[in-house]
Amino acid sequence: MTRVLVTGGCGFLGGHLVEHLASTGQEVTVFDAAPPPPGAPGSVRYVQGDIRDENALARAVDGRDDVIYHLSAVVGVDQYLSRPADVVEINLLGTLNVLRQARENGNRVIVASTSEVYGKNPDPPWHEDADRVLGSTSVDRWSYSTSKALADHLTFGYIRQYGVNATILRYFNVYGPRQRAAYVVSRSVHRALRGISPELYDGGSQTRCFTYVDDAIRGTVTAANSPKAEGECFNIGSDRETTVAEVIQTICELTGVSVPDAPFDTASRLGSRYQDIGRRVPDVRKARDVLGVTCGTSLREGLRRTIEWARQDPAWLAATAG
Repeated sequence: MTRVLVTGGCGFLGGHLVEHLASTGQEVTVFDAAPPPPGAPGSVRYVQGDIRDENALARAVDGRDDVIYHLSAVVGVDQYLSRPADVVEINLLGTLNVLRQARENGNRVIVASTSEVYGKNPDPPWHEDADRVLGSTSVDRWSYSTSKALADHLTFGYIRQYGVNATILRYFNVYGPRQRAAYVVSRSVHRALRGISPELYDGGSQTRCFTYVDDAIRGTVTAANSPKAEGECFNIGSDRETTVAEVIQTICELTGVSVPDAPFDTASRLGSRYQDIGRRVPDVRKARDVLGVTCGTSLREGLRRTIEWARQDPAWLAATAG
């Protein structure tokens, strides 16, 4: 039996990971500021605490843990704009505390990073060593990108300076059941199933590569179990580029609501603290060639599964979006 610790295991991606690990017979401990979610696996040990508190984290970490999956983070544009200081503190200090514990206890670490690290780089698809292009530090939109990039720097530093066995995974627009209704897919599904047309930000010409959560989990676990991943960074995501307008149109088709006819103007509604990214596309060759990881669930199939789940969860539908 493998022993693992998942920080942020009560969140969207973390919750799916915990379920997968527990279902395969692994002994799982979750460290999260939130209490265990309804329906959490009964075999999982939950330790509640703030990832910024190294002493609290130390009580959850065990030298016998084979892997620490570090997913704790403040995520979501609404959070970047309302809690920019928390974004930086939690994402950076949390990673520092995890790496210190891993150095002391000899744990293997999987660090959850993000496509946001690449910022506005104008030359996608982005390989793992692509340049970062960001806006001003006065624009709160970039607090998340910067905090996660610093966490990447720390991780590489602990790998090279202290010999910590770590891997960085940069996820691209993961979506699926149980995601907070604050992202383009989850928010649009949430609105559509309540009979409200989704909001189309700035005309919807932006492109993304949407990754169904099951594919992201498979990639995560594969990286954790592969010696070839040690000390490396990988993009984890689909490489099928889709406009946001296409995504919303598909959600409208699958739910039977009308396609929005008036775009959401971010400049007037969110102000100068928000800036969008025109294209976000990963180069996935490294994950494919080194790990054998591909994210092949089609967008339509992933949306169908997400909508089917959402129809059967009245509590999620009743919750306030955002």
